Amino acid sequence: MRSLAAGWLLAFAAVALLVGCATPDKPVRATLYDFGPGATASPPQAVQSLPPLMLADIEASGALDGSSVLYRLGYADANQLRPYAQARWSAPPPRLVRQRLREQLARERPVLDLGESAALARTNGGMPRVLRIELEEFSHFFESQTQSWGLLRLRATLLENTPSGEKLLAQRTLVVRQPAPSADAAGGVRALAAATDAAAGEIGQWLLQTR
Repeated sequence: MRSLAAGWLLAFAAVALLVGCATPDKPVRATLYDFGPGATASPPQAVQSLPPLMLADIEASGALDGSSVLYRLGYADANQLRPYAQARWSAPPPRLVRQRLREQLARERPVLDLGESAALARTNGGMPRVLRIELEEFSHFFESQTQSWGLLRLRATLLENTPSGEKLLAQRTLVVRQPAPSADAAGGVRALAAATDAAAGEIGQWLLQTR
């Protein structure tokens, strides 16, 4: 009897083990990242002497228009963009960059969307200048296994609306990199947020110089 009972127990344990192995693991949700809350206090009143600016949607192509947090191994194959498996942006990088850029520029002047600028033209009889941004690089770049930074490259174009169409006023390319505090997705996100803030500051100064 004892041997029979022991046999049943072993058989039950084997079946339970097989059922446990056959049950798929619960999928792990990717961690969502953005640039943080931004300013937590009301910004100062916009300087009235600075004219309004229309900020167009930021353009990007390929993987930069998706939600993956991307990195490059510069010491192995810098030509390959790789996505972090369990890290995602809460919105495509062009939208996040535009949101942060608008927030910073709005501290100095009114910043408008396309529809708002059209309403302003009907009211005042003139169109504001247009700032167009093309995002060309936005990745966590590893120089080595222990050293990395957030790498951002964009092209900014300032245009003036005229009766005959848009007129080019100025254009420049910015390359900004900020050190990553850790060699993982979280560190890359923090570095890219810092690089975006730095780029927004440079664009603000550039706009002041092209008045």
